[in-house]
Amino acid sequence: MDDRSRSDGTTRIVEVGAKPETAREATAEAWLVSTTETVAALVGGTKKGSPIETAKVAGMIGVKKTPDLLPHCHPVRVTGADVTVEPDVAGGRIHVVTTVRALDRTGVEMEALTSVSIAALSLYDTAKAFDRSARIEGIRLLAKSGGKSGEYRAAG
Repeated sequence: MDDRSRSDGTTRIVEVGAKPETAREATAEAWLVSTTETVAALVGGTKKGSPIETAKVAGMIGVKKTPDLLPHCHPVRVTGADVTVEPDVAGGRIHVVTTVRALDRTGVEMEALTSVSIAALSLYDTAKAFDRSARIEGIRLLAKSGGKSGEYRAAG
């Protein structure tokens, strides 16, 4: 039976042992949307330190902890990851982008998505002191490559 058609309700980790190891890459994004004053405060730093740098570290931890958080994710051999946090003070928002690279039998889309989510949550953790209405938006996969399904690029 094809793994995708299994519908007996049993939760399991899909077998990937027979798949070849290939280079994989995925990029995801998220936005923290708030006020210009809040974003300026985050850029300027707080008594907690630099929320921007802390978000980058949180994003890296998110990459590494993905299989601990999501039951169906395989641990993958991550070969590199880049987390960028780009404030737009005038727009009252902060853009988070993560690219994850691996050499393995399964993709790293979930690692990239988890990373941007955790980084944005880290920003929110500090932003909430300035703006309780701050929100996280636009979490999405931007691109992926490698594996049987090949290339994907989000529209827009």
